[in-house]
Amino acid sequence: MSNPDGLLVDIAAMVESEHSNQMPLTVVVPGAVITGRLAPQSLWRERIAEVLAASDHLKPFATLFTDPGPGGPGGDPAGRPTHLHLHLARILQGSYGLPHTGGMYRIAIADISSWTVGDLSYTDQ
Repeated sequence: MSNPDGLLVDIAAMVESEHSNQMPLTVVVPGAVITGRLAPQSLWRERIAEVLAASDHLKPFATLFTDPGPGGPGGDPAGRPTHLHLHLARILQGSYGLPHTGGMYRIAIADISSWTVGDLSYTDQ
């Protein structure tokens, strides 16, 4: 999307302001359908930093995720979110969700062509 969907930006802003990680969302981006739960950028970064810090080889990268950087958490200088931060997220491939345990994804709102509230069902058979 060259013009990010205003409603989706509003949903992301609400998740950021209320620090909720319970909003289920499914998005379509070039080449993939991703389903998961929205999380505030601060919580998403914290979890990524924890995972990286626990690794002897990746520990130096953890510090990159402890500073929100310019524009505040997940947004442009005006404070509006520019990215979605998903946890427990899966890329849907046929009837399977990958990875099996869910992952952490950061998705540019401008890249989302369509979306729906809720998790899409899949089977892990």
